[in-house]
Amino acid sequence: MNLAVEKYKNKIADQTKCKKWNKLFRFLLTRIYEMTTFILVLLLKVKPNWVKKSKLGEEAMLKFLRKITGTVILGVVVSTAPMVANAEMPVKPDGFPERPITMIVPFGPGGGSDQMGRSISGPMSDAMGVPIQVINKPGGGGRAALPDFMSAPADGYTLLQFSDDVFTHYPAGRIKENPTVDWTPIGLANIVFSQIYMNADDDRFSDWESFVAYAKNNEVTVANVSHKGSMELISISKIEEVEGIKTQQISYDKPAERYAALIGKHVDVLFEQPSDVSSFLDSGRIKPILTILRNRPAAFPDVASLSDIGLDWAPLLRVRGIFVHGSVPQERKAYLEAAMKEAYETKEFQGFLEKKFMTAIKSYSSSNEATKIINDMIDTYRKAYKDLGIN
Repeated sequence: MNLAVEKYKNKIADQTKCKKWNKLFRFLLTRIYEMTTFILVLLLKVKPNWVKKSKLGEEAMLKFLRKITGTVILGVVVSTAPMVANAEMPVKPDGFPERPITMIVPFGPGGGSDQMGRSISGPMSDAMGVPIQVINKPGGGGRAALPDFMSAPADGYTLLQFSDDVFTHYPAGRIKENPTVDWTPIGLANIVFSQIYMNADDDRFSDWESFVAYAKNNEVTVANVSHKGSMELISISKIEEVEGIKTQQISYDKPAERYAALIGKHVDVLFEQPSDVSSFLDSGRIKPILTILRNRPAAFPDVASLSDIGLDWAPLLRVRGIFVHGSVPQERKAYLEAAMKEAYETKEFQGFLEKKFMTAIKSYSSSNEATKIINDMIDTYRKAYKDLGIN
């Protein structure tokens, strides 16, 4: 085990060195190109005798010089690329990508989706050599971002960061796009469990048992993303059934509003993932009272789990990854998948996962694995909707 860990650390270190060399290499090539351009402009103005006397003519001679210079620079790139490029990245298909890529996040800034998108966009940008612009488009439980994503050209330059909230709209009949046909997942970057949190200063209850006792005699509110048929609502309905309580769901599309509602005591509890609220956990402002897993994870050994409350149910998990339009050429999809995998394996992104409690469950899945996971989740949601009478 120690040897495997050491090999993994060495691999990450090599990748980090490689990226630094890549950046230096691109900087030097840029300076060479600028200097060459300056010399060509100077030749155009000065026109030395050997250019004037050329049988090719002045303009033809200058075009010839440009071509020769470009060939030399290209030759340097090709000959030195194996020394600085990541051997795991395939050759760019037809030069793709050659300009910035846009990643749409269908939720507001600060939440788990936004954190994941921004954390992986940097390493992906390094892997591909082009910038990735992250933009937030919140609303409708993830639906507000879909028109922009679907109307963009199917060329691979527009990505959709997603969570399961986005594709649960499909089995519920709220969107017509099939998440694994009209869209293609290039991979999953994290899979994480959910918890129910209380304000650490709340003196009405202190743990799950006392919360249930309170809820049996009082109306309680839960802050979450509770669109009809969401993972949150299905999970809460299962918990309510086994505990014999009723809760009122308060939906917030913007993560900051959800967290502020709990901190400000405008709601009684919060349904969220530990990755999303790690800063509040670290500061002690909130605390978990129920982990929505069958058994207690090592990170939260003192927090009740589903088995503790007698709920024998396979919990729904929060999954996050990246979609690309289904009509994007396959070779571009494969290249984006390779870039995402490389980004996932970087020390930078692994540190993000560990800090955000995302290592308890296997987080990465390839495009094919993600497709199967999503299709299985869609089937699970369909069955749950039927049981709950959701059309």
